[in-house]
Amino acid sequence: MAWLIHASGIKVEMSMQAPSVKFVSQRRRMWNTFLRNRVAVLGLWLVIAVVLLAIGAPWIAAKDPLIQDPKNRLSAPGIEYLLGQDTFGRDIFARLLYAAHISLVVGLCSVLLGGTLGVTLGLIAGYSGGKIENLIMRLVDVLMAFPSLLLGITVLAVLGSGIEKMILAIGIMLSPAFARVVHGNTLSLKEREFVEAARCIGARQVRILRIHILPNILGDILVLGSLWTASAIRIEANLSFIGLGISPPTPTWGNMIREGSVHLLNAPWLSVFPGLAILVTVLAFNLLGDGLRDVFDPRLQL
Repeated sequence: MAWLIHASGIKVEMSMQAPSVKFVSQRRRMWNTFLRNRVAVLGLWLVIAVVLLAIGAPWIAAKDPLIQDPKNRLSAPGIEYLLGQDTFGRDIFARLLYAAHISLVVGLCSVLLGGTLGVTLGLIAGYSGGKIENLIMRLVDVLMAFPSLLLGITVLAVLGSGIEKMILAIGIMLSPAFARVVHGNTLSLKEREFVEAARCIGARQVRILRIHILPNILGDILVLGSLWTASAIRIEANLSFIGLGISPPTPTWGNMIREGSVHLLNAPWLSVFPGLAILVTVLAFNLLGDGLRDVFDPRLQL
């Protein structure tokens, strides 16, 4: 409340109210940024749908994916068998759902393994510098020099087939990408004022990495993890297609495509449906990664 003295000498009462300002939390701004990207929201819903289908495979699939019905082999899609039957008379729809579970487990676990290894190496190399940095980054360069598929074939040829070995092989393939990104970000962050202040008050190196550097690069790690999950699923399908993945009769999208490739002319659905499953899943994780990139970019936040 204030008083304004008019030119005529009369006091005029005026109410002075500060304009209302609506404060939006950081979490809310990030969520608004994500919702603004309609394509990323579509990717999120697709990822949720694939995960739910994979988890609910035992209840959604009416048939056992391993039961054979040789009399009706290569049956076309119909009411009883929604996506038809394969060369052994097994239900393609059931096998597709169970294969989604394996693909997601391999994709997520291999990214978790590769991310943990790569982030650790990138943090140590970027913060330590000197000979340790040169040694780690030259090792990363050697791994990145190999094509990813060739490196996976080499690891699986030595270790053998199996889901654990598949996760280990793909995790090793993905770790250099994480190490490169984390190494570059750590080099820039370790010269910032808040890191220098923590170093001056005697904070230990492990604490500086865990409290001050890692949280500031977590956004880039999540974006990279989402994008590389799509690549891990694709790599798993490639390795299974050439016979180095999980051994039959366990269904995977890669070996389903391989088994159906000899019947592309008379029964194309054997390979088309697993191929579409890979396409949708890889696209979903890529769209989600694009949305996460917008969320963690402060210039794009609302």
